[in-house]
Amino acid sequence: MQSVPAGLAPPRTSSSGRLPFALHTSILMALLAASSAPTPLYPHYQAQWRLSSLDITVVFSAYALALLIALLTTGTLSDHVGRRPVLLGALTVQAASMALFATAGGLTTLIGARVLQGIATGAATSAAGAALLDLEDPARPGRPALANSVAPVTGMAAGVLAATLMVRFAPVPTITVYAALIAVFAAQAIALVSTTETARRRPGALRSTRPHLALPPAAAHALLLNGAGVVAVWALGGFYSSLGPGFTRLVSPGAPAYVGGMVFFTLTAVAAPTVYLTRRMRADVCALLGSCAVIPAAVLSLGALHLAGPVLLFAGAALAGFGFGAVSQGALRAVVDSVPAREKGGTLASYHVLSYLAMSLPAIAAGALAAGFGLRAAALAHAGCVAVLATVAVATLTATLRSRRRTPSPDAHSRPATSNCTSASPDTPAPDISVLATHDR
Repeated sequence: MQSVPAGLAPPRTSSSGRLPFALHTSILMALLAASSAPTPLYPHYQAQWRLSSLDITVVFSAYALALLIALLTTGTLSDHVGRRPVLLGALTVQAASMALFATAGGLTTLIGARVLQGIATGAATSAAGAALLDLEDPARPGRPALANSVAPVTGMAAGVLAATLMVRFAPVPTITVYAALIAVFAAQAIALVSTTETARRRPGALRSTRPHLALPPAAAHALLLNGAGVVAVWALGGFYSSLGPGFTRLVSPGAPAYVGGMVFFTLTAVAAPTVYLTRRMRADVCALLGSCAVIPAAVLSLGALHLAGPVLLFAGAALAGFGFGAVSQGALRAVVDSVPAREKGGTLASYHVLSYLAMSLPAIAAGALAAGFGLRAAALAHAGCVAVLATVAVATLTATLRSRRRTPSPDAHSRPATSNCTSASPDTPAPDISVLATHDR
């Protein structure tokens, strides 16, 4: 892992950094919990306002596209104005989006709430992830990497589970879910005010908001190698998070409405421990294993559709969760560890641009197919495309691994093996990476 020169080291928020570290981790979790919370409520919205599958995917994709815009314009803003101002503003906008959800009266309001949520999440995840990197503790190397990887998927799992339980047991869940999240964001904002800034301000804040992608050549090469796998897992996650409840009803028409949200919960609940358990695995091997899991996940989903088997559906979601966690972990490490610390923020934003495009655009296409030809046809087409992408990823990563075995790096004897994430020892902690701004529903 490349180190930051002593003169550029960011200031600490406290002698230990434990409370600020926990706070920024909780912010990541809460943001992604809010992103997944609407999924169990989609059937309610569809029944109440007679929304189509295309309408639901548009609501879902409005979040992802707004998040993309936020990443392109505010991805490096916290490097100039500080982490805390960006986070406080984002939490305020996030609370406003929750209030808009709670008072929604139709499709237009839902889309507006999702747009606000996407803007807030895109700005906050970059700043919170960077703050965790600022709080790196030399005595505990790899802790920011682990938090940035595990917190988002854990948050998504917690959000969909809590919302599903509220749909089942709480009064007026379309209000209760969002009221609880407003309380969480307000508490985090209050706690954030009492923390010390972790980044030194520097000029160029206005210039940094111009839409741009920062992807150094080494990172671009790593993203090219891992791109097919990244697109496959995020597209699969987008399908489960937007059309998952409707797909569950198609597979098991007699199942209770709240079961639809549990499919995406299964995916995220498996993805979180996968990220943790594969943190010491070589990045390329990790991405390869995850890509391999996506193929049977797509097959199981199609099997559930034809055999009306909810067990197959949940088994496919579990495999998809393993693939999502492993590919995201491996690919993100490979991309980010290939650049110096000062370029990681922009590189992360570029990675997330690809991720959220992969999550939103295929979901919109699936929704359009479902509107014209039915959800069954859309599911078949989507699963087929995901399986093809995963196959391409497996072939590419396998060829790369074989090539590296045959051709050792020319400077292998002049630098430590751990400086490259793809050649690190399995016992080496994962290098610093930032959030999987995972995903929403």
